[in-house]
Amino acid sequence: MSKFTQGRHENAWWEDRSLPEKIFMGIGFGILGIGLITLFIFVLMSLWNWLIPEIFGLGRINFWKAGGLMLLSCILFKNFGSNGSGRRSDRKRRRHLRRYMEECGPAAGEEPAESPQV
Repeated sequence: MSKFTQGRHENAWWEDRSLPEKIFMGIGFGILGIGLITLFIFVLMSLWNWLIPEIFGLGRINFWKAGGLMLLSCILFKNFGSNGSGRRSDRKRRRHLRRYMEECGPAAGEEPAESPQV
C-alpha cells in the first residue's frame, strides 16, 4: 500500500462529509473547546479561593483573574523548545539512537580510545 493510498484511507471519513457537516462539526468542536477551557478556569478559581486564602492569607480571585493565571502558567511551564511534542520527539530521538546503535554496533557510540603517548 503506497503512502498516498494509506493517507486517503485514513482521511476517507472526513473527505466523505459535505461542507455543511464539516462546518457544523467545526462549530461543535469549537463550542466544546470553549466549554472545556471555561471548566478548567472555574476549577482553578474554585481551588484558589478554597485553599490559597486559608493557607497563605492571599485574596480571592474572580473568573477573569483565574483565566489570566491559567494563561500565565501555560506560558511559563509549557515546553516551547519542542513545538508542543516534547515526549513524542524524545521517544523518536531515542528510537533513532537505538536503531543507529544496533546497525553500527556498540563501538560506534563510544569515543575512540586515546593512543598512548610515546
